[in-house]
Amino acid sequence: MKGASIMQNYKIKLKIKEAITSRNMTQKELAQRTGIRESTISELSRGAKTGINFQYLGKIAEALNITDIRELIDFEK
Repeated sequence: MKGASIMQNYKIKLKIKEAITSRNMTQKELAQRTGIRESTISELSRGAKTGINFQYLGKIAEALNITDIRELIDFEK
């Protein structure tokens, strides 16, 4: 799989902290709007979690009124 070997060089970065900050929102407010535990929001914001539930990603995008997923996800080398 040629494509898979290319992606091994990249890391997915969640940009939740940046999205929250740009909307003058706190992690606590995001937790309240999404129903996701504040500790989970904190872990995701810090990059401490290695995986994310796609439903969480959808809830976060909806709560932050994000229509372009690139506002929440980036690739890093």
